[in-house]
Amino acid sequence: MEGGPNIQVAVEDEETCCDRAYHLCCHPSGKAHRFLALIFMCILGFGSYFCYDNPSALQKQFKQDLNLTETQFTALYSVYSWPNVVMCFVGGFLIDQVFGIRAGANIFMGLTLIGQLLFTAAVYVNQYWLMILGRFVFGVGSESLAVAQNNYAVLWFKGKELNMVFGLQMSIARMGSTVNFWLMEPIYQWVSTSSTGTKILGLSLLIASATCLFSTICSLILGYMDKRAERMTRRSEARTTEAVRITDAKHFKGTFWLVTCICVTYYNAIFPFISLAQQFFIQRFRMNVKDADHISSLIYLISGIISPFTGFLIDKIGLNILWILISTVGTIIAHLLLGFTACDPYIGVIILGVAYSVLASGLWPLVAVIIPEYQLGTAYGVCQAVQNLGLAIVSIITGSIVDKWGFRVLSMFFLGNLFMAFMFTSILLIIDQRERGVLNLTPGGRKKHQEVILEEIVQRQRLLSAEQLPVDVEAPAQESADNNSGSDDTRLRNRYISAVDRLSS
Repeated sequence: MEGGPNIQVAVEDEETCCDRAYHLCCHPSGKAHRFLALIFMCILGFGSYFCYDNPSALQKQFKQDLNLTETQFTALYSVYSWPNVVMCFVGGFLIDQVFGIRAGANIFMGLTLIGQLLFTAAVYVNQYWLMILGRFVFGVGSESLAVAQNNYAVLWFKGKELNMVFGLQMSIARMGSTVNFWLMEPIYQWVSTSSTGTKILGLSLLIASATCLFSTICSLILGYMDKRAERMTRRSEARTTEAVRITDAKHFKGTFWLVTCICVTYYNAIFPFISLAQQFFIQRFRMNVKDADHISSLIYLISGIISPFTGFLIDKIGLNILWILISTVGTIIAHLLLGFTACDPYIGVIILGVAYSVLASGLWPLVAVIIPEYQLGTAYGVCQAVQNLGLAIVSIITGSIVDKWGFRVLSMFFLGNLFMAFMFTSILLIIDQRERGVLNLTPGGRKKHQEVILEEIVQRQRLLSAEQLPVDVEAPAQESADNNSGSDDTRLRNRYISAVDRLSS
């Protein structure tokens, strides 16, 4: 009998620990469960990023084995971008209004896999028109998939974690690009021992396609987890009933369009440079193919390693626009060093990798601050669409510049884009300061701004309610209204908290 109470306490403690462990690991709001979902979100884009730069990692082999000119080679990148001038925008709208995030992610991941397999088959039989078609389909799926990935991040990680989550997503995605530069050359050499001609390239790309299959499996698992989370948290009951129209984009704020302009002008100096980086380092710094591939992959490797840390840092410090300005200046310095000096190219590449990761961690979360949650798919789709329009045009321009004038003029072209990005960022900062916005505030400043907005909403509703009261209202009725004012305020706060929750960090 003396041991009875002790046994009872032990059982209760064990049950409490089990409950906590279940909530931590199995409930959608548990940290471990959300971290597991984040892993699948990150791997969602791994396959598409790995396969996107397959041609760049095997640039020499593509040109020699398939007899491609510089213009034909860069067309493999421009045709990836052209359909997304429209499809990213449409894809974002379809995710918001038609498919939903889960079905949309699975559909676009499937298109990514099909496009990569088409491209692989085309290379195997050396049919250039089919290569173009394959990259077209791959682009339609891949860029719209990125929109779904961004929506997943905002849906699961609102508020103070969002910069870190975007940084981690970019980290894993860029690791896919880095591993591509590391592995594709050895895979090509291994396949060449048992095959000949264009079959070597085709079989090498088939092996690369396994990464897209892996990402497809992750997309299905993440869809199941999200459906379960929606059911357990009753998320659909709190969802806004406002309809999304494809014409909503024309009503987006000017600050959103400035963020979009920063995105396109900055990335015009990153992705086209990486697609031509192998030949750039071979000609500019007399490197061999292996060293050129290594230093080209270093940009993605550095950004992949430090992106979670830069995202975490921006979460704690805030001041997103200031970080974007710093990263743009850093990228300008990197291109100056690489294009016009005899400085060790590794210095320029390291600066470029760091600056690139800082910009991505600071820029993309701003869309979720500016645009309401129910329109985020459309908003991210517009960003991706404009970005792809820029990349499609620039991919053609850069190929022609290299063919006609060489890499020094190409560096000048990249610097021109970066100066425009700096100008757009400066304008965004000025507008945000003038309008007393939240884009460049610290986390504490955004929290205070949110409290002010909530108080203004409550006061406005009180005034509207007072204006609707009859003049001869009886005192008891007034007293009753006063007694209920606290509950009214609570309801009003609950009603509008979701609309301004994205301002919190």
